[in-house]
Amino acid sequence: MLRSFGFPVQTQPLFLFTQDADLKASGAYLQAKAGHEQAAVRLLMDLAVSWLYEHRDRFEPGLIFLAPHASEASGDNAIPQALATVCALMFQGTVDNEIVQSDRVFHTGADPMERMAARAQFEGVVISGAKYVLVDDVTNLGGTLAELSNYVQIFGGVVHDVVVLVNAGRDKSLVPSKKFVQLIKERFDDEFTEVFGIEPSALTANEANYLVGFTTIDGIRNRLAAAQQEIDRRLRSKGIARTAQGQASGASAAAGLIQNSLEAGDPAS
Repeated sequence: MLRSFGFPVQTQPLFLFTQDADLKASGAYLQAKAGHEQAAVRLLMDLAVSWLYEHRDRFEPGLIFLAPHASEASGDNAIPQALATVCALMFQGTVDNEIVQSDRVFHTGADPMERMAARAQFEGVVISGAKYVLVDDVTNLGGTLAELSNYVQIFGGVVHDVVVLVNAGRDKSLVPSKKFVQLIKERFDDEFTEVFGIEPSALTANEANYLVGFTTIDGIRNRLAAAQQEIDRRLRSKGIARTAQGQASGASAAAGLIQNSLEAGDPAS
């Protein structure tokens, strides 16, 4: 799918940490990352609930909280869906269970070009006119959230906000500078979109910052080809094949656990 919609210009992501070491320090992290829903709930109760409550005025009732279902090599990461469920319960919204990631990108350990070579794809029903809040545990280049944002907007949804636990990108904004977008358009012309399937205006800030380091489209093509080979080599070494994945897990099952935890005495309950 062509990524033609960028993040809305007013998008300013809400984030708790600037490096994933802060998240990994949690004793529940490894289990949560490997798909253990109760561990994901414990992690969020320890780290995120009080922080989210401090920002409760940011979220109006009725928002739809949507997390990408990203499958890691060790299992299905339970943190994004659990975070979406926490937000929905705290802010009188709903969590989306319809839109799921239809491929496996395995971005963990990938460099910027490898991340851009393995673009996340989504499928499922978008409610036209509904306001979506995109939710994830960690963002680096912002590409997965950008693909999700594009998908929502293509089918008539509104990207209202973005919430992540860790914003690890060098540029903490998501919207690219107009200067870099224009430079990419002038330098690479229409060939850029042909190569990546992304309109320059739909890049993230960190993607654009990375790509302006290339001076020719041939340089980009060569680096992209090398990145694709490295992805295949890395996955083969782990015995992993890039295949479509199933339905999102964690949201409905985690909801009861989170509701009970919030009712047990948290200030947001």
